[in-house]
Amino acid sequence: MAGSPDAPQRRVLVVEDERTIAEAVAARLRAEGFAVDLAADGPGAVEAARRLRPDAIVLDVMLPGFDGLEVCRRVQAERPVPILMLTARDDETDLLVGLAVGADDYLTKPFSMRELTARVHALVRRAVRNAAPAAPELLRFGDLEINLSERRVLRAGVEARLTPTEFDLLAHLAAHPRTVLPRERLLADVWGWADASGTRTVDSHIKGLRRKIGADLIRTVHGVGYALEVAR
Repeated sequence: MAGSPDAPQRRVLVVEDERTIAEAVAARLRAEGFAVDLAADGPGAVEAARRLRPDAIVLDVMLPGFDGLEVCRRVQAERPVPILMLTARDDETDLLVGLAVGADDYLTKPFSMRELTARVHALVRRAVRNAAPAAPELLRFGDLEINLSERRVLRAGVEARLTPTEFDLLAHLAAHPRTVLPRERLLADVWGWADASGTRTVDSHIKGLRRKIGADLIRTVHGVGYALEVAR
């Protein structure tokens, strides 16, 4: 279920133009305890996100009006919200573009409802955790500065515009500098996943981080995972 009886009910916006899929996803999420609203095109999705202020969005890439990538851009420009993108193509370029415009996670069709609900639960848990007030904390590694309380990152004085997931991933690596963290551990600690079926998700977010803060800061240990490579 989505939480304890005393916890507020979390709202999910499902944006999908195929009615059969939309209704099936909505029914499963409602069974998990979420309040669910539906939108079937790009403009309707942006308007619904603005009006309803959902806790998470399940967003299909292919939509009438304008596509899910544009929906993601517009929604994130107004208010950061966790977004799970659904794509019919397992194309890495599409996935990287989706992550770059503010998606937190993605699933390739066809997907299992169990996997989708697990991903939505994880996104909502992380959003709730990140909204909790934190003591001011600043991490500095050479010219890299990570402000944990403000969730801001600067490299050589220039701000890097990270998605919420990219920030969480970098902050986790920074909490263990020079330590190689396996993909499976990153999935568990950052994404909140109990299984290791999404290691490609980690790789895609690492690529996004390298593009924004520089490839020199994150070391790959092939077959194992990643480490924040900072001077001793």
